[in-house]
Amino acid sequence: MKPILLHGHERAITQIKYNREGDLLFSASKDNKPNVWYSLNGERLGTFNGHQGAVWCIDVDWTTTKFISGAGDNTCKLWDCETGKEIGNITTASSVRTCMFSYSANMAVYTTDKAMKQPCEIFIIDTRTIDDSVGHQDPILRIPIKGARVSSILWDNLDEMVITGHENGEITQWDLKTGKQINSVKEHDNIISDMQWNKDGSMFITASKDHTAKLFDAEDLLLLKTYKTDRPVNSASISPIFEHVVLGGGQDAMDVTTTSTRVGKFDSRFFHMVFEEEFGRVKGHFGPINSVAFHPDGKSYSSGGEDGYVRVHTFDSSYFEYNFDY
Repeated sequence: MKPILLHGHERAITQIKYNREGDLLFSASKDNKPNVWYSLNGERLGTFNGHQGAVWCIDVDWTTTKFISGAGDNTCKLWDCETGKEIGNITTASSVRTCMFSYSANMAVYTTDKAMKQPCEIFIIDTRTIDDSVGHQDPILRIPIKGARVSSILWDNLDEMVITGHENGEITQWDLKTGKQINSVKEHDNIISDMQWNKDGSMFITASKDHTAKLFDAEDLLLLKTYKTDRPVNSASISPIFEHVVLGGGQDAMDVTTTSTRVGKFDSRFFHMVFEEEFGRVKGHFGPINSVAFHPDGKSYSSGGEDGYVRVHTFDSSYFEYNFDY
């Protein structure tokens, strides 16, 4: 399994995302330019230029026409995917930590950090028609967060609720009709750095600094499975074709004293979704992995690391022939 190395970022990768077809891979990093690549051969299609700070979160809508990014320069920007031009700019009071289009892409959500006496807030905006006025419009919904800040977010498939993961390990469902909290569970002990859906949106996986990734039922936030590792998990993704999950993580960038890929600190780890057992590792990054994503066809996966590289791995035939013994 020889990876394609995508090197277009000067600083650590913060998030990677495939579009719905999987022909494009979007990457965000702490330098201020999100990139888009052809996932097949690793050729760079272009960059989205305009942010002045670290880009923390990105998302692309299901038709690959709109792209959203949130950054540490206190802006959330909307872009035209085809041209890479900025079509909307929303100025916020603190840095934008998460952003995501709803499934229909009629709406988008973004959350801001708790900083400079500003509370952490969730904003829902209308993205059907985007022009310069989007910056002055009032959001459809604005939910202030009293407790720990939001560190990851998901929309449900019917555009009726959002699920937020928080810095203290809580997961909360919000009803968008009323703007009220429906349900909340606390199964993690530390910040939830990433949440991703399975293919049909019935379950989602969370990744946390408490060294675990967990699988939840989307409807009632029931904890289904736990995948334990011995170091912080920054990202986790569910295979669309097999009962496999991939976990990416490693020591915190701050705590790394010696970077050696040999020690196996910075591997992607593959777990069986049902049996919670690890069955494979992929080495490669020279630093913690900050984001992992399966290709929508399940035949490859990508990881983005603190070393600024995105690695696209296409699975060998042995991966597809492998059967778990039970």
